[in-house]
Amino acid sequence: MLKGILHPEDAKLAIEHEVDGIIVSNHGGRQVDGAIGALEALPQICEAVDGRIPVLMDSGIRRGADIVKALALGAKAVLVGRPCMYGLAVAGERGVRKVLQNMMADMDLTLALSGGKSIRELDHSVLSDMKR
Repeated sequence: MLKGILHPEDAKLAIEHEVDGIIVSNHGGRQVDGAIGALEALPQICEAVDGRIPVLMDSGIRRGADIVKALALGAKAVLVGRPCMYGLAVAGERGVRKVLQNMMADMDLTLALSGGKSIRELDHSVLSDMKR
């Protein structure tokens, strides 16, 4: 897996170099101030990859709506390290479990409120009425 992809041409290069997948990430915006947001870069990267390798999304996933947006824009999965670290700091393993349970519940609620029944149904159209 290659992390830190923000440009479609870099995604194409990753495929040429036979990576198994890429992670769209701006490293929490800490690396280059003013860099494109990972969520903004995600659709173009998914288009460039065209399903040849999995595209995962990192950077800024804090709640269920973030997960729904990333999946609707083409990510196959999201990474949620920072929220889990917060849960770990507050309540150890139980805190991590609670963070993940809450994120999944929020994702289910967001999906239901957008009219969806399954994450498999998600595509760009679900975002037409959601604020990005």
